[in-house]
Amino acid sequence: MGNAEQPVLIYTTFGNLEEAKEVGAALVAARLAACVNMFPGMISLYQWGGAREEATEVAMIIKTRSGLTDQVLAETKRLHHYEVPVLLVLPTVGGSEEYCAWIVSETGGAGTR
Repeated sequence: MGNAEQPVLIYTTFGNLEEAKEVGAALVAARLAACVNMFPGMISLYQWGGAREEATEVAMIIKTRSGLTDQVLAETKRLHHYEVPVLLVLPTVGGSEEYCAWIVSETGGAGTR
């Protein structure tokens, strides 16, 4: 598996489940992500604009491959409603060969397009 096909996980959050589903569906439909996992009900505590905030959010993990990272980040940012969305790329170090190959095939890698 080449470096561009190495699986990566991209972590982000949304203000509600509907927005998360909308963005996740767009990424999967465009074959920028093989899968997205959404975790509603997360409580976030943070500083914003000089004030302490607390919010209920939806965490999302986007499963893609390294070669699509820049495109996934750009599209997620374009579709996101937050002024400054969380967008963190988490590289992977191993995993099931079959699952990693599935990510590559679902995102158009390894000559599948």
